[in-house]
Amino acid sequence: MTWRVLALPPLPGEALRDLLGPLGERVEVSVPARRDREALLAALPEAEIVVGDWSGGLALDAEAVLAAPRLAFVQQPSVGVDGHDLGALAAAGVPLANTAGVSAIAVAEWCFAAALALSRRLLDADAAVRAGGWPQLDLGPRELYGSRVGIVGFGPIGEACARMFDGYGCEVSYWTRRPREAPYAYRELEALVAGSDVLVAVIALSEETRGLIDPSRMPAGSLLVNAARGGVVDRAALLSALESGHLGGAALDVFETEPPPPGDPLRHSARVLLSPHVAGVTPQSTGRLVRCVLDNLRAAVEGRRVANVLNGVDPVVRRRPEDGGP
Repeated sequence: MTWRVLALPPLPGEALRDLLGPLGERVEVSVPARRDREALLAALPEAEIVVGDWSGGLALDAEAVLAAPRLAFVQQPSVGVDGHDLGALAAAGVPLANTAGVSAIAVAEWCFAAALALSRRLLDADAAVRAGGWPQLDLGPRELYGSRVGIVGFGPIGEACARMFDGYGCEVSYWTRRPREAPYAYRELEALVAGSDVLVAVIALSEETRGLIDPSRMPAGSLLVNAARGGVVDRAALLSALESGHLGGAALDVFETEPPPPGDPLRHSARVLLSPHVAGVTPQSTGRLVRCVLDNLRAAVEGRRVANVLNGVDPVVRRRPEDGGP
């Protein structure tokens, strides 16, 4: 039987149907009439599978879950699941899966490149030469090699970061909410923050991790690299540490508001490397993401286990009866 798939990514309907085309006649793909909440709620009653919105604009909160009595599976086409109510989905017996690991290499490369750019003051040097300067003795670059690198979060991205920095000759340690066996030193968060020359944030945003990192507690002159979510870092403390010069620099691929508004002080700080949430966006990672989504959807409609379920629900997707009952 054909499964009804509601696709929410911010792409034209025909493009989404083409992307899901390899699933053939096993799925019937629809999109909301408009990209707003009212249209989302109107489209949910018939949806059996939802492919989520990676931009976070159309999320399944508790009200949306109640509006989807036939919903059997949610596939988020990203690592982050911001906005989705995992508890409400679990209570409804609906597994939610993400695409863990598909962007690990891309994000880790960005973090390493950003740390290297900050250490060697590459942006400052570029700007100075373009302006007619030649500041060979004034920039104060330093070597990244041998630096103490702390990684906050140790999923696939954190592990990829650890391998890259370790391979470059850095002293790598990490913190995660659930310590695991790894060839790197585990340190408590407070000690990690206070003892890292470079602190790399790659942890998921949740109420538990909101405001987790206080840059004022980092060593003077240290560098912060955030490829997690803007809310993971205490914004007030970050702005203060940048303005006072306590931080040597920060590289930010993520912000609490995206894009940051014109008056955001981060836009005007000379100590900040700004990036438009593209750390994980490469042709290679996009290809892995599409394959992961298709593999999971194919498993769902064939009654096999889906991968990367985050909310503790049985990973075998079961169709709900027409009345939306269990």
